[in-house]
Amino acid sequence: MSDTFKLNVDGKDIEVPRHYTLLQACEEAGAEIPRFCFHERLSVAGNCRMCLVQWVGAPKPIASCAQTVGDMRMNPDGTPPNIKTVGDYVEKARNGVMEFLLINHPLDCPICDQGGECDLQDQAVAYGRSGSRYELNKRAVEDKNMGPLVKTIMTRCIQCTRCVRFAAEVAGVEEIGMISRGEDAEITTYLEKSLSSELSGNVIDLCPVGALTSKPYAFNARPWELRKTESIDVMDAMGSAIRIDAKGAGVMRILPRLSEEVNEEWLSDKSRFVWDGLSRQRLDRPFIRENGKLRPAGWNEALTVAAEKLKGDASKIAALAGDLANVEGMKAAKDLLTSLGVSSLDCRLSGQSLGVAPSGDKLPRESYILNPTLMGVEDADALLLIGTNPRLEAAVWNARIRKAWLWNDLKVGAIGEAADLTFDYTHISSSPDGLKDLGEFSDVLKNANRPMIVVGEDATRGASGYATLKAAHDLALECGAIVSGEEDWAGFGVLHSAASRVGALDLGFLPQEGGSSAADILGSKSEGFETVVLLGVDEIPMDQLGNAFVIYIGSHGDAGAARADLILPAPAYTEQSGTYVNTEGRVQMTTVAVQPKGDAKPEWSIFRALSPMVGKQLPYDSLDQLRAQLREELPVFAGLSFAPGQAGASALKAALPVASEPLSDEALFCPIGDFYLTNPIARASLTMAECSLQKQTLEVSVAAE
Repeated sequence: MSDTFKLNVDGKDIEVPRHYTLLQACEEAGAEIPRFCFHERLSVAGNCRMCLVQWVGAPKPIASCAQTVGDMRMNPDGTPPNIKTVGDYVEKARNGVMEFLLINHPLDCPICDQGGECDLQDQAVAYGRSGSRYELNKRAVEDKNMGPLVKTIMTRCIQCTRCVRFAAEVAGVEEIGMISRGEDAEITTYLEKSLSSELSGNVIDLCPVGALTSKPYAFNARPWELRKTESIDVMDAMGSAIRIDAKGAGVMRILPRLSEEVNEEWLSDKSRFVWDGLSRQRLDRPFIRENGKLRPAGWNEALTVAAEKLKGDASKIAALAGDLANVEGMKAAKDLLTSLGVSSLDCRLSGQSLGVAPSGDKLPRESYILNPTLMGVEDADALLLIGTNPRLEAAVWNARIRKAWLWNDLKVGAIGEAADLTFDYTHISSSPDGLKDLGEFSDVLKNANRPMIVVGEDATRGASGYATLKAAHDLALECGAIVSGEEDWAGFGVLHSAASRVGALDLGFLPQEGGSSAADILGSKSEGFETVVLLGVDEIPMDQLGNAFVIYIGSHGDAGAARADLILPAPAYTEQSGTYVNTEGRVQMTTVAVQPKGDAKPEWSIFRALSPMVGKQLPYDSLDQLRAQLREELPVFAGLSFAPGQAGASALKAALPVASEPLSDEALFCPIGDFYLTNPIARASLTMAECSLQKQTLEVSVAAE
């Protein structure tokens, strides 16, 4: 039997795969099919019937979303079946469906947040009536509490069940369902509990009417009032494609963009709802600490103080790069500080053994990026996670793992902290020591055609952390996870949790010859260091900086600013064009959506302004010049939105330097204590604070039960 099937759609002969639905086949022929319940990434429900088409010869209209092309039969004369998507027959059928959908739908359009981007509005224009023939009272449904993110007006619901299918199939938390039948049918959360998934906000995009809308965004703006800017997310290391909607000087909402290779069309709740933190706790002018208190200052005075401190003994100056720092800022900082003789630079704030082995040997780029790529997990048939919780560290990627487990029969094993990852997995060990004996999962890896081994960034802490990285790489070579030849497969990689980390490692923001690492700087409580530059660093114990003079460059008044002796304000990621490299080595750029707050200046321009004051003027005067030099020195930054992927297989074939420490038998723990409060922007957000409180309340109630 052929793998394709021939159809005649509106007089046009086409040939499509047999697994296509009739809806997909009609769209392949260029027809436009209305729908409410059908979604390409969800199972078929066939609820709304809006996608009716005419199959010539059939006794009634066909729901095209539920009809598989391969199950159709040829015409009696052997010709392909004839499908009509337009005409009086089809239009009358769809008009009838629309009339039934609108029988109970309230006239809320003037006050509905979905107004202007509502599927029901759009389809009603084409298939609706000018008036209703239904004389009885409309039914009403009680609103449900789905937590601080999703606002519900369930009377508007048309029971398409997209939200139900998303929760069960993609998010992996079966917390939404339909109860009752007929006129009493309604969507609800089980036991009246709010949603607990890190992806719950996606039901807002999926809802084709105004039943599920954004609670923080409620009544803020209409879609036609907003400036729409395409950018990337920096709340984790995935680099999800986003669209920033702004009005005036403020960001109103953040939505996902389609990116098949990175985030498909989903977005984590933190990335989606963190926008209110962009306007709170902002640093909008320089500050200098005098007599224990910070006072506002002008840029000239602040830069003069910074220059005096940087003119000191270079061996007593250190610089650390935080989780949200962009590549341009780190390059300017590195260029200026190394020209002054400063060698104590680092971006590995937790002491990870990435980029450089404890012996001092430089490690290849392929040793610290996710070589199989985020999308590559769908090609794998066995996955070993070492010291990582992707549900918290890369929530959208966790949904992709679940998809591979659900539809591709992916076998998953885990070493580290046991947690609910929304899919079944074999828990091998709590410590890296478990790599010595994987038990039954060893056979799973060896028998797999494309095994994949992923090490969590935090599992590589310290010298014993490098031993974990080395052992995982050796295992990848042993089980065939790295294949170089006719069909490359680079099934080994590191999953990062910070947006800036890979870019900093590519840039070489690491200890130079004779310099101290972040672990050494913080471990010694900064003894011997007189000045420490924090480039957006807020995630370290500030008391370990000792008596050093701290220069903080960042956007929010968080832990770093509270400890700082000098604050130089910088824009947030929505306010400047900055380069980031995601966990799979994909170079991406943010875009300016709104103007910087107050007197904030981009990080690179701060160091450029400082450079002549310390007698080491940097050789670039604009962002374009800086980027040109960056690409010339490091060609890896020349290819935008490109993940090297399987091209790294040949480099991974070489063994990593020998580890000086044995594998640790200490348990690994997820570095993210609270998913909603991982960076200064999130901690400034009231919405994220509500989510965090809700999560804590839920955990307490579960523990009590």
